[in-house]
Amino acid sequence: MKRTIPLFVLLTSSLIACQTTPPSEDNTSQSTQKVTVRTAHSSWIEEHFQTEIVKIGLEKLGYEVETPKEIEYPALYISLANGELDYSIVYYYPGHKEFFENAGGEDKLEAVGTITADGTQRYQIDRKTAEQHNITNLEQLKDPKIAQLFDSDGDGKANLVGCNPGWACESIIEHHLDAYELRDTVEHDQGQYTALLANSVTRYKEGESVFFYAYNPHWIGATLKPEEDVVWLEVPFTDLPTKIAENMEKDTLVEGKNLGFPKTEQRIATNKQFLAENPIAKSWFELVQIPAKDINEESLRIKEGENKPEDIRRHAEEWVEKNQDLFNSWLEKARNQ
Repeated sequence: MKRTIPLFVLLTSSLIACQTTPPSEDNTSQSTQKVTVRTAHSSWIEEHFQTEIVKIGLEKLGYEVETPKEIEYPALYISLANGELDYSIVYYYPGHKEFFENAGGEDKLEAVGTITADGTQRYQIDRKTAEQHNITNLEQLKDPKIAQLFDSDGDGKANLVGCNPGWACESIIEHHLDAYELRDTVEHDQGQYTALLANSVTRYKEGESVFFYAYNPHWIGATLKPEEDVVWLEVPFTDLPTKIAENMEKDTLVEGKNLGFPKTEQRIATNKQFLAENPIAKSWFELVQIPAKDINEESLRIKEGENKPEDIRRHAEEWVEKNQDLFNSWLEKARNQ
């Protein structure tokens, strides 16, 4: 005899099969299907550490997270908008606002949470040269004699270690060179930022003058310490590229000094559709935070040679264990969102 399956059973089975929110590790009986999540970070290796911490949380919440890809910023945002990636921890606000908007803005993307709230950017020179020549402001490098103090390639211009092509800070530095009339005396050295910065540290240890862009958190802050080894240079006035200035309050003051760069929040950029379909993941993104000092410590470990993917994964697991109670509280809130 043919058995008829009631309509409500068929409908219920269909709803379960279409479920997009994964089970938590503590309640896997709801479903055997895991949602696969795709992420990426840039070649800035410290972002791998932050990505792994967020990834561990998603795994604890029942998601299957693919090995993170390495993609530079403009292409990364486009991949998010196109649904080729689901999230990334690289949204430095307001510097990346242009990347965000160019990829489709709020129609396709959504920014959530604040991974690190207290990021700062600045120009730095070694303290010895600053004190010997009373250098406190970037504008003083308009003087060829001052600029020549930082000449490392013999062309008479100051060599400023700056940002990789395509980074938001690159556009600000290039803008500053024009705004402060420094083109004739300062050249922007670009390439692989970390390698150029390591060369500056070597020059500093050899007693040479150094001049570089710095972001905090980063190992440079632990290697050449502000006020001990290096000093921050002020700028004569705030002047930012139009597209960045339009998306921020013109507040570039840090500890009473005008450093010329906007204060930075590191947030999570997500594909809007993924976020709508995964409220547990959204809640997790809103909760997880990593202090700048912890990223500085990780950055130094990476610089000292613990820089393989398995090293960084281990560091992330150690960070979770060190902050286990707080981490667990975030997981619990995410599950119960």
